Formats: sequence, C-alpha cells, structure tokens
Amino acid sequence: MHQIEPFYNWRHLYTAEEDEISPFFGAEHSEFEYSNTIYNYYIHPQWDEFGSRTLYMKALFVDYDLNFAIIELIGEWNDAVENDIMQLKRSVIDHMINHKVNKFILIAENVLNFHSGDRDYYEEWNEDIRDDGGWIVLMNTPEQTRSEIQRARIDRYVRLWDNPNWRTHQPGDLFQSIDNAMLRLW
Repeated sequence: MHQIEPFYNWRHLYTAEEDEISPFFGAEHSEFEYSNTIYNYYIHPQWDEFGSRTLYMKALFVDYDLNFAIIELIGEWNDAVENDIMQLKRSVIDHMINHKVNKFILIAENVLNFHSGDRDYYEEWNEDIRDDGGWIVLMNTPEQTRSEIQRARIDRYVRLWDNPNWRTHQPGDLFQSIDNAMLRLW
C-alpha cells in the first residue's frame, strides 16, 4: 500500500495545500517519512488524514466557480466502527459545501472494503446539495465494495459510476462529462 500514491498529474492545476480555502491548506507532506497506516500497512505520505484511522483522501481538484470537487480515497471505508462518513462529512465536505461546492466526484478504486452503518450522513449530505442541483458520484469502486454499498442502500444518495480512463481527462472535462450525464439521469 505504501506505493499507491494519490493521482499527481493535475498538481500543476491544483494543490489543496496551496488553496487558502481548503481544509488542507498549509499541510506539509514528506516524500520519505511514512507515518500513516491502514491496519499496520504504511501508506504513501501524500495522502491526507481527516480523522479516520482506516480511510484517507486527497483533494485532487476543487473548482469554486463551477462548484465541484474531485477527491481520491484509499483504505477501508468503515461506517460501522469508525463512522468514516461522519468524519469525512464534518471535517471536509461541510467545509466545501460552505464554499458552494455541491458536486462531488469520489474516486474509490483504492477503497478495498466498505462496512455500512447508519445512512444519516449520506442522507444529510444529499439534502445539503440536492436543492442546488448537486450530486455525489462514487467512481470505480471495486466489485466487493460496490456490492456492500448497494446492499446498504447507500446508492440511493450516491451515484455509482465507472470510468476506468479518468486519468486521461483534464479535471474540467471529467467533471463536465459526469455533470452532463447526471443532468440526463435525474
């Protein structure tokens, strides 16, 4: 797991550490010191912590004019024990919503497990953004994670999406393609 880095080809366009609005503004990352772990496995130091012991993230791109964020996740999404959705919602998402971000692309190809808990925070998140035309897309979840999300009926609040070639797009193009499709789906 220590070799899995957050996607870095958009760093010339956006870095959360340099975004004065970001909850990660001013964060410093070592390239050599590995300190964060997921179940005793070190993860790359570029991942950001937000209060969970099993799930980490990286805000890859945020556009406050077009009101969208692209966030990459790694680890185990554990709502049953760790209440990861509450941590993510309170520590990061609420902050972004307060700055008018209402469309979220969560890249979850490195989320290896999902353990459901209450759906309250998913419902709250959906209610917070729905009236402004917002949406939440969970992209590229591994099959076992996808089936757990569907079994827990979280897909009522979060649209499951696959785009294995997302890295070949610029962030605005990726957002625009999903936003256009979401307009047709809702």
